[in-house]
Amino acid sequence: MLHRFSRTELLIGADALKRLSECKVAVFGVGGVGSFAVEGLVRGGIGKLVLVDDDCVCVTNINRQLIATQKTIGRPKVEVMMERVKEINPNVEVKTYKEFYGAETADVLVQDDYDYIIDAIDTISSKIDLVVRAWEKRIPIISSMGVGNKLDPTKLAIMDIYETSICPLAKVMRKELRKRNIPSLKVLCSREEPIKPVKGEFSCKTGCICSGDSPKRCTIKRQIPGSVSFVPSVAGLIIAGEVIKDLIGYNGQDTN
Repeated sequence: MLHRFSRTELLIGADALKRLSECKVAVFGVGGVGSFAVEGLVRGGIGKLVLVDDDCVCVTNINRQLIATQKTIGRPKVEVMMERVKEINPNVEVKTYKEFYGAETADVLVQDDYDYIIDAIDTISSKIDLVVRAWEKRIPIISSMGVGNKLDPTKLAIMDIYETSICPLAKVMRKELRKRNIPSLKVLCSREEPIKPVKGEFSCKTGCICSGDSPKRCTIKRQIPGSVSFVPSVAGLIIAGEVIKDLIGYNGQDTN
């Protein structure tokens, strides 16, 4: 009988598809990269998802975040993402946490039964903490480096953190992870030189309209990067593909 994943089954086979339906993937950060990663996971057959993000949809998210529309402005991102997941596959188990990830919340948010973690967080201290805890728990993790201030999605690639260059975020991550004796980390990184944002009449830095008192409010961020629709989205889908391939043991060979 045909089903929603029939075309996927033609590529990876019934056993691999069953494996994906039993896997639990945690996505930290459901923004420009994370929302598209979740989309790729659920359409790829993942059966269990954990979504972590403390933010609500802002009008400035509409240019790049899958869950951002005029109707969803002001709503929690994890809530909107869960609804979309259920519309695609009602059978997916979804747990949401409207929480800011940090050392204070890590014990609750990083659980031993995760089969994979996606780090799509934009706060460096949180990214480092998540990577370290994943390594301590031996949970596979992939981390998104900076995709803001970029215009060329063809420069995105999967690599080890210690093979990265150009990306300012990756530079900081390399330094901090070396200090913590983390030997490797799979990342999605761009080889494109960052573009300097153009100063406009209005700025999120001075006129933030985000709701709530999130520690990620634009007014306290060091920099507000420019962004477009076609770079974070591609990054998220590449990450989802990498996770799915790892979970079924795909290495370029026939999976059937």
